Amino acid sequence: MESQSTAARSIIGLAVNSGVSGLNLSTYYLACFTSIMLATFLPQSQAFLLAEQLRIPESEQGVISGDLNFWGELAIISTVGLFGALSDRVGRRLVIAIGFAIMGLGLYLYPRATEVNDLLLYRIIYSVGISAVICMIVTVVADYVRDRSRGKASGYLGVMNGLGAMVAALVLIRLPARFIEGGMSVVDAGLATYGIVAAIALLSAVAMFFGLRKDREAERESGPGLLRIFGDGLSAARDPGIALAYGAAFVARGNLAVAGTFLALWLTTYGTSELALSAADALARGATIIAISYTAALFGAPLFGVMTDRMRRTTALSVTLLIAVVGYGGTIFVSNPFGGAMIALAVVIGLSEVGCVITSGVLVAQQAPEKIRGSVIGVFNLSGAVGILVASKAGGYLFDYWRPAGPFVLFALVALAVLVWSLSIRFAVASDAEEQSTTQVS
Repeated sequence: MESQSTAARSIIGLAVNSGVSGLNLSTYYLACFTSIMLATFLPQSQAFLLAEQLRIPESEQGVISGDLNFWGELAIISTVGLFGALSDRVGRRLVIAIGFAIMGLGLYLYPRATEVNDLLLYRIIYSVGISAVICMIVTVVADYVRDRSRGKASGYLGVMNGLGAMVAALVLIRLPARFIEGGMSVVDAGLATYGIVAAIALLSAVAMFFGLRKDREAERESGPGLLRIFGDGLSAARDPGIALAYGAAFVARGNLAVAGTFLALWLTTYGTSELALSAADALARGATIIAISYTAALFGAPLFGVMTDRMRRTTALSVTLLIAVVGYGGTIFVSNPFGGAMIALAVVIGLSEVGCVITSGVLVAQQAPEKIRGSVIGVFNLSGAVGILVASKAGGYLFDYWRPAGPFVLFALVALAVLVWSLSIRFAVASDAEEQSTTQVS
């Protein structure tokens, strides 16, 4: 049972666990902001490197972009479960700090590629880093915030993610065009842009190590091997709520991959082929539509957080999946990605992205037993990585060989399948989050 004093303790309206300070929570939300900013920047800026520096024909850019994401996600699949399990052994702050540092290395190297194979290697390095970071983002909020406030905490997370994505769209991915306008060569503009972003990643690593809560001795105690801990995450899927959360992670991360990679590529290729723009200028112009999507996510995040706390969490997940079906499926009717229809769908897509991330994250945090929370969330993120893998590989081929809306339509169908699953088991998952959490801990 919680003591009265502990139960009453809150920071920015969140009921927090003992030992969590305002600095710890602020640093956590800084991680949310920075991680999504970096994760948004790289796939969206990639079209610039392919077109301007490597001179890849437009007819091949979809497959190459998909392949880079594919192999990057294989790196995540190979490491995310281990990072979740490792965090149960050595602590969260060390894992997330190392993750940001590795991301910085990958970003520094990325514009120095002279061929696609170089990009592939640097993308894998970057992906290993982001694997550690995304795993810890979900794990730390479960460590810091009590279950009854996790919907609101995830709403704040969505706000920070939205702000980070907007900075990436409105500032970072426009840097190459601005540097070129200032007289830099294409190569130097790429080096300067990625160098700035790499420095942000390294500064974030330092902030994480000194700002997050010092890991408790209990988190450092020796226990089962990493494979056993990872196996615990897989076996936990016998719980229907955890299994559904794994499926929802597949959709949520796949959605992000589709929108993050193929929307920017669609805008860039259309701008260069139909509007006679340079790749840098097309990307800069398309950033407005991308920013509209992230603005919708920014304002939708707190609403989804409140909704998740006030209704059955499987129901909240179903609502966001329905929005995803509408937003992603509607792109099949779009011919001009700069037109009004795409702007309207960008709003719906932004809402679905943040909604799926929040509702799936709160569901897995509710269902995960405390003793194997890192393992469960590691597999949760692994499922999301598989979603990105499928979105990247299949989406790349659909983009080049069917139509640019192909990746979006694919994940509208996947979201529909998980929506039916969610509705079919909604009463098999506890609706009283506090009761569920107490039962699992005991």
